[in-house]
Amino acid sequence: MTIRYWARPIEEAALKELRVRDDAGRECVPYADGEGGAPLRCCLRPSAAGERIALVSYAPLRRWAAATGAEPGAYDEQGPVFIHAEDCGGPADREAYPFARAGVQRTARRYGARGHILGGRVLDLGDDPDGVIERALDEAFDDPEVALVHVRAAEFGCFHYEVRRP
Repeated sequence: MTIRYWARPIEEAALKELRVRDDAGRECVPYADGEGGAPLRCCLRPSAAGERIALVSYAPLRRWAAATGAEPGAYDEQGPVFIHAEDCGGPADREAYPFARAGVQRTARRYGARGHILGGRVLDLGDDPDGVIERALDEAFDDPEVALVHVRAAEFGCFHYEVRRP
């Protein structure tokens, strides 16, 4: 299957800021990942054991809203994300949706041009993770009011990546 939507990592300008001070105002504290498997939002892949990473607070709507004039108000939430401690060059693979594994659940949260939530769906990725995500994005973007979708972990609501209207 060839995917039709681009999963957007955290943009490089935002990563540079987050590697100094996160969106909650805390200093970045890098560490060597002892186990691997942390979902890196800079390159959209799991970390490898020994890589230098950081857990930072990130507000996924904030910079998009500033660039578009949107005013998300209370929807300008922030939460924890893992990033590489240094520049990693971003994603290398666009052949599949990141962090999509058989049997897990994700949410596809829809946002309008003002930055307000328009709805969302819990996705059971089953045996066809990319297909389930693709169909959810098709459904979301069938609504002309949807400007972007955030794909998140269902268990904790953690932001995985953003998809903007094609």
